[in-house]
Amino acid sequence: MRRSISIPLGIMAAGTAGLAYAAGVETNLYRLRRFSIPLLAPEAQPFRILQLSDIHMVPGQRRKQAWLSSLAELRPDLVVNTGDNLSHPDAVPEVLRTLEPLMALPGVFVFGSNDYFQASRLNPAKYLRPGDRSHAPRRKRAENDWPAMQAAFTKAGWLDLTNTRATLDVPGHGALKFVGVDDAHVRRDRYPALPDTEDENGDGYGYSDGYSSNERQNDDSPATEANDALTIGVTHAPYLRVLDAMAADGVPLILAGHTHGGQLCVPFYGALVTNCDLDRARAKGLHTHTAGGHTAHLHVSAGCGASRYAPVRFACPPEASLITLLPHAS
Repeated sequence: MRRSISIPLGIMAAGTAGLAYAAGVETNLYRLRRFSIPLLAPEAQPFRILQLSDIHMVPGQRRKQAWLSSLAELRPDLVVNTGDNLSHPDAVPEVLRTLEPLMALPGVFVFGSNDYFQASRLNPAKYLRPGDRSHAPRRKRAENDWPAMQAAFTKAGWLDLTNTRATLDVPGHGALKFVGVDDAHVRRDRYPALPDTEDENGDGYGYSDGYSSNERQNDDSPATEANDALTIGVTHAPYLRVLDAMAADGVPLILAGHTHGGQLCVPFYGALVTNCDLDRARAKGLHTHTAGGHTAHLHVSAGCGASRYAPVRFACPPEASLITLLPHAS
């Protein structure tokens, strides 16, 4: 009798301990993941990209804020923010204060649905549904003050890549081209077509709205032309229609977030879900994607936060990524 009772009690105790770890321990085990990709021309200098994603800030998350701010000490050449900065309508000031050291560096960004709309409780079973889960909101949802965040990012010099193509001059590395889309998860993505005519710079890529020449650019600094052909695709949610469009467009590097790496993973198995139509094997990390006869490098960040209504992680620590682009062999 005692044995029959002890088994379910042991299961309950293990479950309780696992939940406590997922909610109280692993959510604070922030880590920096490092990747290298031989993507640049042989004569180019290495180029370091810091990708931040899915911060899901809630007021009072001091440990997360301190860790994110400290990443500025890495002095990356470029910061890429792939969205879902918010998980609380009052968190905009704390996001901006946290990212202020990083906003002093060249950067680009797109938003996710949690930047636009206030977080709400969801049925966890819905995340188990496979396939394309994207849809526009079926009812009016309360919005965050995302225009204030957008204005602060662009005022600092970060490029807004919402459904647009843009060019950024990075000191010491020359011009980098970007193509970005809005959040596909809520059907806001509109893949930007190539312009019919070249802009006044003759490169076919104009500056995005609200962007003027990078005020941090040192006119006397050397600019390497070797990176001028490099285009980086930026999206929040890695839906296949977006990845297909970017890869077929010849974009060699695509950066995305949204998946949380699965958030609750099974050791030695991996993610159970991706919250989009991307396969589970590519829920996080560096992979490739092929479409239209072209193959792109694809990096999906597991992000460094979670919704305030599901503040747990298991076998999937919060992260940021430092991606170093290296010269390829001649």
